[in-house]
Formats: sequence, C-alpha cells, structure tokens
Amino acid sequence: MAAPASAAAGRGGGMSSDNAKGLVLAVSSSAFIGASFIVKKMGLRRAADSGVRAGYGGFSYLVEPLWWIGMISMIVGEIANFAAYAFAPAILVTPLGALSIIISAVLAHAILQEKLHIFGILGCVLCVVGSITIVLHAPQERDINSVKEVWDLATEPAFLCYAAIIVAAALVLIYFVVPHHGQTNIMVYIGVCSLLGSLTVMSVRALGIALKLTFSGTNQLFYPQTWAFALIVATCVSTQINYLNKALDTFNTAVVSPIYYVMFTSLTIIASVIMFKDWDHQNPTQIVTEMCGFLTILSGTFLLHKTKDMADSPGQSFSTERLKHASQNGFSIEVMPLKCQDSVDDEALTLSLPKADNGYLKEEHPLRYKYSSIV
Repeated sequence: MAAPASAAAGRGGGMSSDNAKGLVLAVSSSAFIGASFIVKKMGLRRAADSGVRAGYGGFSYLVEPLWWIGMISMIVGEIANFAAYAFAPAILVTPLGALSIIISAVLAHAILQEKLHIFGILGCVLCVVGSITIVLHAPQERDINSVKEVWDLATEPAFLCYAAIIVAAALVLIYFVVPHHGQTNIMVYIGVCSLLGSLTVMSVRALGIALKLTFSGTNQLFYPQTWAFALIVATCVSTQINYLNKALDTFNTAVVSPIYYVMFTSLTIIASVIMFKDWDHQNPTQIVTEMCGFLTILSGTFLLHKTKDMADSPGQSFSTERLKHASQNGFSIEVMPLKCQDSVDDEALTLSLPKADNGYLKEEHPLRYKYSSIV
C-alpha cells in the first residue's frame, strides 16, 4: 500500500516519497559525476608527469590510482542516475543533470585553479534556480505495478508514432547525412545522439521500474518485455556512444556539450510527456513554470560553457589595452593565424608596430588561448 499512499501525498500538494527518492538519487548522481571529472583530470595530470599524455596516445593513466577513483565515481553516479528514473519522472531527473556541470566548475575553480568567470558564477546560479523551480513543480510519478503496464504505454499509438519518427530521422541522418556532412555540421552527430537518447531514457526508466519491482518482491525478469527494454537500451546506448565520440573528436567540446544537453533534454521531456503522460494531471500554470525552470537551466548552462575559459587576468587586460591603444593610434597589427583546435597554449603572436623615427619595432606578446570557438 506504499504506492497509493505516495500518490495520495502527491495529490495533496507535497512531494511524493518516490519523487523525493528520485530527487536524492539524481542530485547524488550529479555530485559523483561532477567530481569524477576533476579527480580523473588530477590523475591525468599526475600520469602525464611520468609518461606520455593521454592526448598523445599514452596510457600511463591506467596505473594512476586517482584516475581509477574518478572512474569509479563516474560509474557510481551513472548507477544512481539509472536508479533515479525508477522513482521519478524524466522531466524531474533529466534536467538535474546540469548540476554536474556546476559541481565540476566549482571544484575545478577550487582544486585545479581553473578560475571561474563572474558570468560563469551567474550561470551556476541560474542552473540552481531553474533546478529548484522544476523540483517544486515536477509531476508525480504514476503508480505502475508491472513492466507490462510500461509496455502498454510504450505501444500506444501516440508513442509508437513518436518512436517511428525518431528512428526514421536517426536512420536518415546515419545513412544519408553523416557521410556527406558529419565532419562539417555539428548538428548531425549530436542529432543522432539526442534522437536515440530520448528512447534510451524511456527504456532505462522502464528497466529501472522492472528492477525496482523485482527487488520489492514482484519478479519482473520472467516477462519478455523486460528483456525487450534491455535490448533497446543496449542498442541505443552503443550507437549514442559511437556518435558522441565522433562529435567530441571532430568539434570543440565547449560547443558540443551545451548543444547536446539542450537537444537531449528537450527530446527526453517530449518523449516522457507522450509515453508516461506526465502533464495529464497538471494545470497550465505548473506546466509553464516547469518550462520556465528548464529554460533557466538552459540559459545557465550556455552561459557557464560560453565563459568557462574566460579569465579576468591583469596580464590579459594589459595586453588587450595595448592592442586597443595601438589600433587607435593608427598602428598596423599583424596577427599570425591560430590553428583551429580546442586548446592552444602559449601561442606567440607577432605584432608589427610602426615607429615614427626608425622603421618597425617588432614585439612578441605571448597570449594564452584556452579554446577557439571556431568549429
């Protein structure tokens, strides 16, 4: 009788116990995943001091304990995220993934000395405000007593149409668009990942519900529907990993991450609304508030990614002021072109500044560039 009591609590205006469990698991997942990036990077740095860097094909990080601690932290986070879908609707769990970005940025600022720009701090605040807004107005988890009920929801005409459109669009991208535009258009690879990602989350949620019921005493492993959902998860996840790796290898990570987050989360919310009918028992005010919270998170995520490599360093400001002063006084400035890559360290730009009395005086101004937005 725990489920009906939980549902009654939700209808009474408070957060149901299932939603509370899903919230705790989702936040814990973000904490573990966000921390894992920092710990793994510390391990990579330590491994680079004693061997070939991973970026140049080295594998010395495999014997570095810190890297393995980070990997274990990430695995724990993913397990917690998987479990969260068994208790709470996707519209609550999925947007909270942005919290891992905040945790990673804050820890990088405190531990790795990767300074967080003032607009990055504003982005973190926006993500927190948006997350709180969604949590306070999230729909209640519907009562499901068998994996067959989830299968019935997945085989309703509305969701079958959605799934057919998603699969067809993904196949068109994979077989007709990727060969010609995959290396030049960032939306192609990310499109494949996001489209299949929405089906992955729905199947993961179904599988999580089946496991939750099994652990509570109602075995769902004998139903073929459970294994059908598991097969869908395996197929979609393997395809997602393949094309996400292609996207990260081809384009700037700082551009891939926010675009993927926006598309993946948006399509997942749409899929959840269609399949699990999350909005059926909510009024328009609650729905609009949830969407405003989601848009707030998107704004914060974009701002955080866009400014994460900006720094308020005096040296940079001094160099910028000199360039501005030189331009205003009619000096010609020759800047050697940078290579289009994610990270360029210690690039020396040659500035040719004319002098009134004795020709040209060439000065070398080392400027540090952490990433180029050219893709």
